[in-house]
Amino acid sequence: MDSPASRAGLAATAADALAEGLLGLGVTRLFGMPGGGSSLDLIAASHRAGLPFTLARTETGAAIMASAHAEVTGRPGALLVTRGPGVASAANGIAHADLDRAPVLLVTDGFTAAQTSYVTHQRFDQMALMAPIVRAQRATTGSDITGCLEALAAAMLGPCAGPAVLELTDEAAKRPPGDGAVLLPAPLAPADAASLTAARALLAAARRPVIIAGLEARDAATPLRALATSLGAPVLVTYKAKGVVPDDDPLLGGIFTGGAAEAPLVSDADLILLAGLDPVELIPQPWRYGASVIDIARFARPLHYLTPACLVVGDVAHALTALAGAAGPSAWDRAAIGAARSRVLAALAAPGAGDAVGPERVVTLAQEACGRAGLHPRVTVDAGAHMFSATGFWRAEAPNDLLISNGLATMGYALPAAIGAALAEPGRRTLAFTGDGGLAMCLGELATAAAEALPVTVIVFNDAALSLIDLKKAGRTLPGSSLGYAAPDFAAIARGLGCRGETVADVAGYRAALGAALATPGPTVIDVRIDASGYAAQLAAARG
Repeated sequence: MDSPASRAGLAATAADALAEGLLGLGVTRLFGMPGGGSSLDLIAASHRAGLPFTLARTETGAAIMASAHAEVTGRPGALLVTRGPGVASAANGIAHADLDRAPVLLVTDGFTAAQTSYVTHQRFDQMALMAPIVRAQRATTGSDITGCLEALAAAMLGPCAGPAVLELTDEAAKRPPGDGAVLLPAPLAPADAASLTAARALLAAARRPVIIAGLEARDAATPLRALATSLGAPVLVTYKAKGVVPDDDPLLGGIFTGGAAEAPLVSDADLILLAGLDPVELIPQPWRYGASVIDIARFARPLHYLTPACLVVGDVAHALTALAGAAGPSAWDRAAIGAARSRVLAALAAPGAGDAVGPERVVTLAQEACGRAGLHPRVTVDAGAHMFSATGFWRAEAPNDLLISNGLATMGYALPAAIGAALAEPGRRTLAFTGDGGLAMCLGELATAAAEALPVTVIVFNDAALSLIDLKKAGRTLPGSSLGYAAPDFAAIARGLGCRGETVADVAGYRAALGAALATPGPTVIDVRIDASGYAAQLAAARG
């Protein structure tokens, strides 16, 4: 079959081959902020190939959009940026993809061999900047584009998934490509029989096993649920694994972060089974538990909080399936599991006084409104104090119903992630739960949501402060302007950028704003002036 470039009557170029190769890898959309040079060649080639392009307002926003797109689709994400400031600006978004294990390809413009002999403007060692946060990087001559992309795909989609960088100069983008198609990397191998036998023995001897599911379990929800059912044992999920076991499942024990909230339940276990948990997901506190651990993982961790009694390395779904077939009932009582989870939620309660909207109500009233509207939205959650309510009280049904930057925990995540997720699943409503500080970091992306006419509802927990940082000041005396600021009028800003915008300060106003937003096909910002008095108790309950 002729390539799209030849069908259009154009000579095939490396940019055309790259666009075709991205499609072959399953990439369904390209994000970015072009700056001339090869980025324009790639946009044109992608258009010829039928690969849509979304213009972001920031490079970091584009990288987060591509990461969320990858998580939702299960295929690589991709973005393009210009050289110099474009690469530097994308670094935070690529660091998110690194620590949250999202396969994302960053395509950047570069300097030709001739230019390197005299150009210093906007020039620094781009590869050195990206080296610590990517799995691999290549600079292509154009003729080797297929081989470069294949090598980068193998690194991005390897056991420790993550980002990669391809440098494509203006000159290389226009060269004829070499022959060949990009081959997908081989699937992950199953775990060896010896480790599975050892895991079965530990599981058979345990009376009260606990399962802790992490981000690698998102592709293994069915066998994980089967194992939990066979054991009748509680499952706790990390933020990234929320929905692997539905929130209405009686075996769900709640959220696991490595903090205090889950400790009473997990301390009763005589065996802990880590199902795809990556240490990057846990808060920086020592491991609290003395029970033996089975660690089922895609790869052996170079740094971990613990030394497992049994390490099972390979395809997580395969390993869980193998264990489910040999598991028998445990001694756990389902009522006790439910009571433990209820105690955690009670400790996290922060509804707000009277008719005020506390952080808990921001979440629960949004879910009630979605239920009345017959919607099953996806939610994205920014970093900040509001994440305790968002992750604790939002009820997920399936993996990736809730997206969050957990490994990097970057602010400015929720809005661009909501855009990337909404473009990955057209027509599905997306709610972005964000703090005022996080939204201020990425306000320009409201214009992106408006330009794409996306069904995104941005809900701002607005207390005009960096509340989580304020809770961490530990008695330090700081100037008032260090952690707080005059509350921005986010609703007015939203309207100026092409979105609907409303400001609310009580329950009745919030309910009305939710109803209007969910009936609006395009993006809306609801600026909720919240009662933040419950944040301190939530932090103490969650982390100790």
